[in-house]
Amino acid sequence: MTQQLIVGFIVAAAAFYAVWRWMPAGWRRGAAQKLAAGTHRAGWVDEERAKELAASLAKTSGCGSCDSCGSCAPKTPLKPTEADQATTRPSTQSR
Repeated sequence: MTQQLIVGFIVAAAAFYAVWRWMPAGWRRGAAQKLAAGTHRAGWVDEERAKELAASLAKTSGCGSCDSCGSCAPKTPLKPTEADQATTRPSTQSR
């Protein structure tokens, strides 16, 4: 019976982590604020630590944090340089 409870706890923790990790950034920030406020109201942490907790929970690690890294932002095309234009021009030499 104890083994089943431990396995159930591990599976529940893994499911919670997966949901938190892939949750949209706006939802994650809101949930982090509510969770941090709840820990402050319960008296588990002071106000400063609650703000740090909310900031820590709101962000993700690695490339999955498109809400903060800006790597998915649209890039403006570069203007072609003279060297690029020279290579793309059709040849004017006659054969």
